[in-house]
Amino acid sequence: MTTKERYSGILEWFGENVPKAESELNYTNPYELLVAVILSAQCTDKRVNIVTPPLFSRFPTPQTLSEATFEEVFSYIKSISYPNNKAKHLIGMARMLVQEFGSTVPSDLDALQRLPGVGRKTANVIASIVYDKPVIAVDTHVFRISRRLGLSKGESVEKVEEDLTKNIPEHLRAISHHWLILHGRYICTSKKPKCEECGLSPWCKSYPLG
Repeated sequence: MTTKERYSGILEWFGENVPKAESELNYTNPYELLVAVILSAQCTDKRVNIVTPPLFSRFPTPQTLSEATFEEVFSYIKSISYPNNKAKHLIGMARMLVQEFGSTVPSDLDALQRLPGVGRKTANVIASIVYDKPVIAVDTHVFRISRRLGLSKGESVEKVEEDLTKNIPEHLRAISHHWLILHGRYICTSKKPKCEECGLSPWCKSYPLG
């Protein structure tokens, strides 16, 4: 099977069987999504969604968050992984949004990555979801799934992103990010992949894993 055939089969299967796929983080605007994605690093979306409603109620805008104290922000996110660093990042991010971007989440990837707590993955998530840019964010799920399926042999996040970007049509990149994340989260899990339930087995380079 060629790489082109594998990509074609997998993308077609997702398109037919998972026509709708989106972030499981709860948010109502770009600012809230940015906060949620920063908090989601090495933490489950479920936990983030428990923490963010009171956080957003107290800090509904970048301006209000920029004026917060570390102690207050920490008190809202202390059940999240790495709360010390994330509290600092959130305040720093909000201050930069206010001071340099007029409280508007930028669309430019380089500008996004200047914000405290925002790396390439987070920048790609924001650019993809908010601004519909044809980029693919590679998190731990996407990295694992891409290599298992045979979509990439990349040893680094950057190489996997490069392979996915090269082989997935622009109009499918945003949803492909969610397809791969959700598949890795619920089917092709890290320790006990559910190969018997997986519709991608005809194209999976690693099948069977279970």
